[in-house]
Amino acid sequence: MDQSVKDAIARWPDVPAVFGWLSLDGRGRWRLHPQGLATQGGEGESITNTQILDFINRNYGHDDAGRWFFQNGPQRVFLRLDAAPFVLRLSDDSGRLLTHTNLPVESVSEWWLDDAGQLYAMTPAGGAVVLDRDLPALLEKLVSDTGAPLLDALADLPTGQVIQASWPDVYPAAPLQAIAGNAVAQALGFDPNPRAAQD
Repeated sequence: MDQSVKDAIARWPDVPAVFGWLSLDGRGRWRLHPQGLATQGGEGESITNTQILDFINRNYGHDDAGRWFFQNGPQRVFLRLDAAPFVLRLSDDSGRLLTHTNLPVESVSEWWLDDAGQLYAMTPAGGAVVLDRDLPALLEKLVSDTGAPLLDALADLPTGQVIQASWPDVYPAAPLQAIAGNAVAQALGFDPNPRAAQD
């Protein structure tokens, strides 16, 4: 978090939080909702200014209730998450994963595959979804505990069965299991759509 933001919080500690103005889509794009209606759905407007994007990325965090926010000076802007708190992509050299905020993913402690074919991971930064366009390339790199390509093991993965998945020489083996899409937020420990108390 920026020092200027920390200073603003210390100077004005009681600024009310806001809800409904910001969302993160499933491709890692920050979206503004000018009418404050993000909690009700809707695509919103893509934020494209690189300075603003960098500022949001540096000041992105969560509270103990699993609600993710952008700390805009002294004010918390809670946001709707369309997939997960982080969206993972392959690095330019395809040698590791990066978050949508450009943090290198140092480790993965768990993997989940939902019923829509989305792959999720628990990283040190938080729960994450793998960017759809990078998923096929990542699956080619992952292997099961038998050393076989992970795709072969996923073909018949029943709910409740756990296998080990690894990216040799990058991410050691971690449990992978099938999960229902509506159970992802609870498994990854985040609130997908925080609302003000009166909502």
